[in-house]
Amino acid sequence: MRAQGQAVVLLASGGAADFAMRFTQVALPLVILQETGSVAATGLVGGAAGVPVMLSPWWGRRARQWVDSGARLALVAVVTAAALAMVPTAAALGLLTPGLLVAAGLLLGCGDALGTPGRTALLADVGDRWGPGKAIQLLTWQDGVRRVGMMIGPLLGAMAVAAGLTNGMLWVEAVAVLVAGIACLGIRAERRSGGEAPSIRASLVGRREVALGWLVRGTSCITWFAFTLGLSVLGAERGRPGVYVAAGISGYGVGAVLGTLVAVKVIRRLPALPLACASWAVVGLCWTGMGIWTAPPAIAAMAGLAGMVIVWGISAISAVITQSSDGADRRALLSGQTVVVSASSSVGLLVGGSVIGAVGAQHTLIGAGLLTTLVALGVSYSARSMPKPGRSARVSTPSARV
Repeated sequence: MRAQGQAVVLLASGGAADFAMRFTQVALPLVILQETGSVAATGLVGGAAGVPVMLSPWWGRRARQWVDSGARLALVAVVTAAALAMVPTAAALGLLTPGLLVAAGLLLGCGDALGTPGRTALLADVGDRWGPGKAIQLLTWQDGVRRVGMMIGPLLGAMAVAAGLTNGMLWVEAVAVLVAGIACLGIRAERRSGGEAPSIRASLVGRREVALGWLVRGTSCITWFAFTLGLSVLGAERGRPGVYVAAGISGYGVGAVLGTLVAVKVIRRLPALPLACASWAVVGLCWTGMGIWTAPPAIAAMAGLAGMVIVWGISAISAVITQSSDGADRRALLSGQTVVVSASSSVGLLVGGSVIGAVGAQHTLIGAGLLTTLVALGVSYSARSMPKPGRSARVSTPSARV
C-alpha cells in the first residue's frame, strides 16, 4: 500500500472510531445511571481512564515505542474494544458494578495512552514517506476530522438515545474501534536500529519550543472548564438551560472546521511558537468577551473565532514536534503531549465546579480568559530570548504542496 493510501486508511479509521466515541459520551452516563442508580458512578469510567494516561510517562516509556506499526496498533484496538464492550455486556447481564466500571476505565486509559499517540506518530511517519511537509498536513487533517465528529456526533448520539438505542450506542463504539484497528493491519513500521526508548523529559532536551508550546496549551486546557461548564451554568442561572453552551459549542465547532481548512497554509507562513502564543492569546480574549457580552449570538461569534485560531495553535505545536524529531523521540513527544492535555484538563475539571460556585460563571469566564492570554503573552516574551533558529522555526518546505 502506498503512503497516500495508508494515510487515507489512518485518517478514515481514526475518524470513524472518534465519531463513534461521541455517541458513547452521550449514552454511557445514562446506561450507568440506569443500571446503578448512582450519579457519582457516572464519572467512574472517565475518571479511571485518565489515571493510566497521566502515569504513562513512567509505565509507558517502552510500551509507546512498541506501537509503531498498523499490526501493533490493531492489537491495542482489540484491548480497547474489549474494555468498551465490558459495560454493555455487564449491563445486559445485570452485573454492572462500580468495580467493573473502574476496571473498564483503567483498561480504556491504557489503550488511550498507547493508541492515541501511536496512531498520530504512525500518521506522521506515513507523511514523511509521502513527501516533504506532508506529516504536519496529515496531523492537521486528523485534528480537523476529529472536530467534525465533535460537531455532529453528540447530536446523532442524542437522537439515537431518544429512539431507545442507548445500549446499542456503546456497542457501536466497541465495533468501530475494533474495525479501525483491523483496517490498519497493512501499514508497515518505520523501525530504526538501537531499540531506544527515551523518556519524555529526555526528548525535550534541545526542544524548548515544544515545552513552551505545551505550557500555553496546558494552561488553556486547565481553563477550558470555564467555557464548557461555565456556559452550562450561565444558561441554567438565566432560565435557558442548554442555550448558552449550545451556542458556544456550535460556534466553536464551525470555527474549528473553517480554521482547519487554511491551517496548513497559515503555519507554513508564520513562525510556529509565536503563532501558537498569538492563537491562545486570542482564545483567552474570546473567553473574557463571553463573560462580558453574554447574549447567545455574541457567544457563538466569539466561540467561532476561538475555535478557528485554536486549530492554528495546535497545528503549530505539532509542526514543531514533527520537524524537530522522528522515530522514538517523536513518539515520546506525542505521548507527552497527550499527557499534558489529559492531565491539565483533569485538573481544570476537578477545581472548575468549585471556582464557578465561588465567583460565578461570568467572572470565571473573564478570569480564565485573562489568565490564558497572560500566559500566552508571557511565553511569547520568553521565546524572544531563544536563539535565532528556535525563533524562526516554521513549516517552510518550498517543495511541499498543500
